[in-house]
Amino acid sequence: MAERKLISFDYAVKYLLRGKDDYGILNGFLSELMGRQVTVENILESETNKVDPDEKTNRVDLKAQIDGGELAVFEIQFSQETDFFGRVLYGVSRALTEQVGSGNLYNIKKVYSINIIRYNLTAKREYLFHGKFSGFRGVHFEDEVIPFAQVTDKDSEKLVEIHPEYYLILPKKFDETLRSRFDEWVYMLKNSKVRDDFTAAGIKEAKVKLDYMSMSPEERVRYERYMDITRSENSIAIAAERKGKAEGKAEGIAETQREIVQNMHDAGLGVDEIVRISKISESEVKNILNS
Repeated sequence: MAERKLISFDYAVKYLLRGKDDYGILNGFLSELMGRQVTVENILESETNKVDPDEKTNRVDLKAQIDGGELAVFEIQFSQETDFFGRVLYGVSRALTEQVGSGNLYNIKKVYSINIIRYNLTAKREYLFHGKFSGFRGVHFEDEVIPFAQVTDKDSEKLVEIHPEYYLILPKKFDETLRSRFDEWVYMLKNSKVRDDFTAAGIKEAKVKLDYMSMSPEERVRYERYMDITRSENSIAIAAERKGKAEGKAEGIAETQREIVQNMHDAGLGVDEIVRISKISESEVKNILNS
């Protein structure tokens, strides 16, 4: 089956798909994920949405409409971090608090946290997870539930759930068996390629917009630099995960640091970049490289 090489989706979401003409790709991705019609209205600009290939925070927030009614914030993260769940909670918290200005009412729009993860957490076979909290259940009378919802429009009495929902997408666990149309997107997340027979919403637009061969030489240099940093961060996560499961001892930590520094050095990063990304001291980085 013919395939086309594409720019990685995490790079595209953060740096390329920022114009309204590109929202069809984001609409397709989110609609296939949720099984509902999602229409992106705009990208929410904030200090956490920096357009800089060297910026470690890989997060983009979108304001979107669901099924023509509910307005929501989609907080998309691309994570290689060992402190993953802390970052998820932090990102959602920022997406919530940034909605409320000083002195304003807490008219919260629901946040959907979508996390594309480059390592496997503790998953054995599954590559797509969904989690939500919808209400409070009675301790003594379990059939009595108070929904985590509020009226978000002064002219309406309709309650809207506002507690965040979470999606975890683990492309490396995907076995490439297409069980749903969204799996075509997971295939793309895993391989940065799209097959000619794919029909999921937004996929055709993605093939045109994200065609690697259409990039200028300057754009390719910028993109390849981003991918080098991403691969280095991924090495950090994998090395720490392996060592963390087996031991928390000092020698295990030291060996992990050596692997991290060596992997990043092999990827072509300089000492300053290794220090900034890994948080290992400059003197220790130099010691490792010299040894």
